[in-house]
Amino acid sequence: MSMNNSPNIFLEPSPNRFQVNVINESHDNNATPQEDADPPHYEETSFTEEAHGRHRISHRPGNRAFYENFLQNGDTVKSDGNLHPYDTHSNTYYLKTFGHNTVDAVPNIDYYRNTGSISGAKMNRPSLLEIHEQLAKNIAVNPGSIERVTNGDGTPGDEATANKEEEGKGGFVKFGWVKGVLVRCMLNIWGVMLFIRLSWIVGQAGIGLGIMAIMLSVVVTTLTGISMSAICTNGVVRGGGAYYLISRSLGPEFGGSIGLIFAFANAVAVAMYVVGFAETVVELLKSSGALMVDEFNDIRIIGSITVVVLLGISMAGMEWEAKAQVILLVILLIAIANFFIGTVIPTSNEKKARGFFNYQASIFAENFGPDFRGEGFFSVFAIFFPAATGILAGANISGDLEDPQAAIPKGTMLAILITTVAYLGVAICVAACVVRDATGNINDTVVSGMNCNGSSACTLGYDFSSCKAQECHYGLMNNFQVMSMVSGFGPLITAGIFSATLSSALASLVSAPKVFQALCKDNIYKALHFFAKGHGKNNEPLRGYILTFIIAMAFILIGWRPAFKYYNMWVSLFGAMLCCGVMFVINWWAALITYAIELFLYIYVTYKKPEVNWGSSAQALYYVNALDSALELTAVEDHVKNFRPQCIVLTGGPMTRPALLDITHSFTKNNGLCICCQVYTGPRKLCVNEMNSGMAKKQAWLTKNKRKAFYAAVAADSFRDGVKSLLQASGLGRMRPNTLVLGFKTDWRDASAVQIENYMGVIHDAFDFELGVVIVRISQGFDISQVLQVQEELEKLEQERLALEATIQDNEFEEESHGIRGLFDKARKLNITKHVTKKDSSINTIQSMHVGEFNQRLLEASNQFKKKQGKGTIDVWWLFDDGGLTLLIPYILTMRKKWKDCKLRIFTGGKINRIEDEKLAMTSLLSKFRIKYADIKIIGNINMKPNKESWKFFEEMIEPYRLHESCKDLTTAEKLKRETPWKITDAELEAFKEKSYRQVRLNELLQEHSRAANLIVLSLPVARKGVVSDHLYMAWLEILSKNLPPILLVRGNHKNVLTFYS
Repeated sequence: MSMNNSPNIFLEPSPNRFQVNVINESHDNNATPQEDADPPHYEETSFTEEAHGRHRISHRPGNRAFYENFLQNGDTVKSDGNLHPYDTHSNTYYLKTFGHNTVDAVPNIDYYRNTGSISGAKMNRPSLLEIHEQLAKNIAVNPGSIERVTNGDGTPGDEATANKEEEGKGGFVKFGWVKGVLVRCMLNIWGVMLFIRLSWIVGQAGIGLGIMAIMLSVVVTTLTGISMSAICTNGVVRGGGAYYLISRSLGPEFGGSIGLIFAFANAVAVAMYVVGFAETVVELLKSSGALMVDEFNDIRIIGSITVVVLLGISMAGMEWEAKAQVILLVILLIAIANFFIGTVIPTSNEKKARGFFNYQASIFAENFGPDFRGEGFFSVFAIFFPAATGILAGANISGDLEDPQAAIPKGTMLAILITTVAYLGVAICVAACVVRDATGNINDTVVSGMNCNGSSACTLGYDFSSCKAQECHYGLMNNFQVMSMVSGFGPLITAGIFSATLSSALASLVSAPKVFQALCKDNIYKALHFFAKGHGKNNEPLRGYILTFIIAMAFILIGWRPAFKYYNMWVSLFGAMLCCGVMFVINWWAALITYAIELFLYIYVTYKKPEVNWGSSAQALYYVNALDSALELTAVEDHVKNFRPQCIVLTGGPMTRPALLDITHSFTKNNGLCICCQVYTGPRKLCVNEMNSGMAKKQAWLTKNKRKAFYAAVAADSFRDGVKSLLQASGLGRMRPNTLVLGFKTDWRDASAVQIENYMGVIHDAFDFELGVVIVRISQGFDISQVLQVQEELEKLEQERLALEATIQDNEFEEESHGIRGLFDKARKLNITKHVTKKDSSINTIQSMHVGEFNQRLLEASNQFKKKQGKGTIDVWWLFDDGGLTLLIPYILTMRKKWKDCKLRIFTGGKINRIEDEKLAMTSLLSKFRIKYADIKIIGNINMKPNKESWKFFEEMIEPYRLHESCKDLTTAEKLKRETPWKITDAELEAFKEKSYRQVRLNELLQEHSRAANLIVLSLPVARKGVVSDHLYMAWLEILSKNLPPILLVRGNHKNVLTFYS
């Protein structure tokens, strides 16, 4: 055997994990005679090697055909002296993982990217078909992609390429949470309400109820902000703001309808804010006698000019728009500060006549309570509430934020806090300085001897009592320009009003096109796709800007004014409320009592779920709704965010393997499908009769034990055929199984070759049908049918004994004759003795079989997943990227009540000299998935040879199943192969020696790191169909999971079940 390491045969070492390199799979038939002299052997490689060697494979004369076939179908490679990047006629390329040549890939963030990602190129992991089937030349890498695959960049799609080119133009403008979210939200929440109507609101409601109105609004916006934050942090957020968040959470039906209306409302809001600005300007022109035409047309002229200017700022780019917003915020802050400064500047007689007296305790006390005049609390609240609703301003430009997941929650919630403090501060200060009514006449002073009747203005020297008889124009209740009067410099308040209106108009002018563009990109309304196109480095929606401009201009020119004239809250509920109204008219308290009793009884019956079947209309409605929902679901395309583990569990009767059902139910309950399956084999008629008679009983057992699962059974010629039928036909529409769960066959060493073939065939069939596979092993095994049988016999004996005693007692009352009583006593003794003898005999039989203690342990093991798991760990050995199922299942378990005290520990392979880098990469991936973990461990010595004792144990385990054909002559060897084709040949064992080493070594590592874990979840190795023999694969599974805590061997179907996108 010769083995060389030739440098520079492979490509340069990959910066990615596990030394992933492209390998040539072609076979050179012109092997040298020296190479033919030795049996095949493979050099062990490790993560520490920086240069990769060249594998030379030698053949013995008798086995060349096998190895030529194996080179095309197995995991072993021979390379010639040169690696050509691509050759479709003679070469196939695949990756090198764990130091062995295989297409099985390690976990990598690039497998979970979307096609259009600009943060990294999407890679496509090898499919389950490529890993499971015999290797062929159809697994070739596309031309020109070798370098990208080698470097972990993958093959980007067209959209990704376009994004990269666009990004290459330079200058993407991305905003942080301050400029992108905080500034915009503060500007939108601080509207004209702050400067014009807040004083009137606190005058009407008083300080107490005014604060309550503000806080009630804040509660609503805070809860909305929290909900929005939850959606934002549910995955990567792209452009589209509120529309994107709603559509990705509630679906295109809600998102499309709300998004279109939301975009239109923002466009109309531009006109509203601009009209508000224009009206303020026209008021100034009117006061100075400088109107251009008339009041109405001047609003149109100024409004049109303003919209044109705002459009120019918006189309200049987000950078200019952001600068304008910052300037407007500075003006707004100066205006607010100007107000607070004005409250402490000594007032003048003119301002006193208008009701401003600086801070006075008497004014504060007088204004603390409400003084509603034609209004009520809720009408005042309704006027203030819109001022607090500008919290979407930052979210609406989500596509222009550097990190929207972090920026939107932080900026929005902080903006709510700051603006709330400002609103409360202004409300309290203005109510502590200004009285409700004032005449404005400096001569309305107090006459000596006048009774003030508790009026604060009177105690301060002014008589405003005339305001009770006639309308006054000053004070909190009458003057909307109170803040200008109180401020240190009045024109700054006007500037603040301009800033508030213009900033809101500018924000709406930017938001509407961006939301509309995202809506059009999704092509929900195909006629609007024209507006999806973006321009420039920031993909600006110029077409959307023009459309928004046209809508805003139209509403300005037609003289639009927002008004609310009609309101009737009972129209839609009239029919339903009519009968209820009649009840209350007749006797209101009796109606209330009736409804309370009816509600109590309804809740009670709903909770108790009585076991009756009356064929009610409610049952028919349940069926129709379920059927309609299932049909509607078939029209919905699968999406990774909606993935649910939908499992076929090979429990047999669900009561016979409760632990297998319990662990599966732990991660399917309330969010996935669970079907307990049983296969009946034997004479068809007997099987069908037994199956039909037990169907209802077993489903009832599931219901009684609160297992949200279905029971299904089939009659078949063999176990494998039955499972194959279940895998193909189970489920309904979209509610079809995607994962097979089965227990490890602990008795495989005593089983027949046919049984092993059936068991392995089930696993192969599941992979062929592209289902994930979960193999579960616990130390005592799952099958408790023997225990159930003994319990059933004992229960029958107990029932017979109780029945006999009851009969004797009844007869003792009826028969007073001593003889008859003695006869029954004798009979009782004889029967009880007889049954006790049977019972003792049964128990003695069990004890003689040494299974009494075993049964007790088996019962305890069967209940272990019903109990609450104590504090500990779930150790996840995520060695190969299967789409994320190996990670998803333990994550779901940690969300369950019984497993919530268990923390995740993540183990994966890596290079010894890159441990920290590998750990950072895995940390980044898990953080994007928002999966909490206690620790990440990178194992750098997976490829070390196992110790001699472990390897010796493995060799002894497989010894009975080896063919040993190399020790026999050719004729005898061929005869043995025909007679026992299932045995492990020497050639196969040698070919997969490195893989066998790996399984034995992994068990050593599991013993070292995870012996104390509550549960282990480990990547399931895949056996190539037709290449790896059944007994060798069973030996791998045995050695992997031996002497360990409960272990789940998991392999997904290599389609993403995790995503970090919204």
